[in-house]
Amino acid sequence: MTDLNTPLDFSRGPTMKNRFMLAPLTNCQSAADGTLSDEEYRWLTLRAQGGFGLTMTCAAHVQQMGQGFPGQLGVWSDQHIEGLTRLAAGIGAHDSISIVQLHHAGNRSPEALIGAQPVCPSDDPETGARALSVEEVVKVRDDFIAGAVRAEQAGFDGVELHGAHGYLLCQFFSEELNKRDDEYGGSTENRFRLLHEIIAGIRTQCSDNFMLGLRLSPERFGMRLGEIREVAQDLMMSGNLEFLDMSLWDTFKPPVEDNFADRTLIECFTELQRGNTRLGVAGKLRNPAEVEAAIAQGADWVMLGRAAILQHDFPQRYADNPTFEPVRTPVTRSYLNQEGLSDTFVEYMNNWKGFVADAS
Repeated sequence: MTDLNTPLDFSRGPTMKNRFMLAPLTNCQSAADGTLSDEEYRWLTLRAQGGFGLTMTCAAHVQQMGQGFPGQLGVWSDQHIEGLTRLAAGIGAHDSISIVQLHHAGNRSPEALIGAQPVCPSDDPETGARALSVEEVVKVRDDFIAGAVRAEQAGFDGVELHGAHGYLLCQFFSEELNKRDDEYGGSTENRFRLLHEIIAGIRTQCSDNFMLGLRLSPERFGMRLGEIREVAQDLMMSGNLEFLDMSLWDTFKPPVEDNFADRTLIECFTELQRGNTRLGVAGKLRNPAEVEAAIAQGADWVMLGRAAILQHDFPQRYADNPTFEPVRTPVTRSYLNQEGLSDTFVEYMNNWKGFVADAS
């Protein structure tokens, strides 16, 4: 089995010093205009300091009307570059690869937050979102690319496209939500056309050594496992991605679809050919035994979310003692403050049942 402490090379960009990536985690800590706050800077750079080989921002929206939650980091304007530059330098100072996750919430943008009707590939009565025109789809494409250009200008090593969890790119992938009858709807090729156009644009407009990753989820939000497997296979073999981030919800569970019931969800992707693309997974990886199991089943790297919230130095603790016992939930608010979470972030985590203790 690959040692989680060994370096990992990519087809572009720097070498990752170990196999630990920080997940892109909603934290609601940035300023209302999307500029970086001291609180978000501390949260992220503390994870880089704690040993994560790659530190990824929260989902950063590429259009003002694509905001998905309050206090979201922005990458839709040049006004964000100053803060992003500070953040990239702070992450890099700890020998951690710096990545911005590019995001648009689509029909999940609250109208009260964005001050406009949210958008979707097609009219969506359930959320009140309206269909994007072809011209607006092209603008979304161009703004994802512009976000990547800004991230590189700020000194980040690369970006990840958020194509998972029911946000705008995922809405285009979904046959349930995407009812378009133009070049962006219908067949698999058409529903994934926007993604491929964004990838091509980033490759054209960013430098040859700029890293590009993609997050996909194989279930929920209208995603069909068989189709996502085919898309993942093609993308990994294309040579256009440095890494594919599969957000599996629960890494080792059996798939929902009966025709894949003979394997775990992680195995549905680690068995694919991947060319020079590095494949990683996220989903209920909470302790050393679980991260080791993911690597043993063929992942190149692991992505930690809640485990990284609870312990900023999980990778360093693992390097010092591979059998260490992680802290268990619930934890106190003061403990989370010590781990680099602002009161705002702690309050957000209080929405997760059993995470934050009642006492301070």
